[in-house]
Amino acid sequence: MAPLTRTVRIGSSHGLHARPAKLFAQAAKEAGIPITVAKGSGEPVNAASILGVISLGVDQGDYVTLTADGDNAESVLDSLSELLTTDHDAA
Repeated sequence: MAPLTRTVRIGSSHGLHARPAKLFAQAAKEAGIPITVAKGSGEPVNAASILGVISLGVDQGDYVTLTADGDNAESVLDSLSELLTTDHDAA
């Protein structure tokens, strides 16, 4: 089975700073399958690495592409996409 990809727009008003990046990286790690995330046409990084995710410099409204390979990749991409499109900075 080929890896699945999904492109999503970042919803957090301050982008993927420490808190939303931590939530995202933790969820990617718990998925138990290889997942990468890339900003625009940049190099993908391990989605389970908080430092890798923060190093992308993702701001609100930026598009990122997720790639997942393995069992339940579709549902994993669904849940990770929801995390990324949610504004975790809303009061």
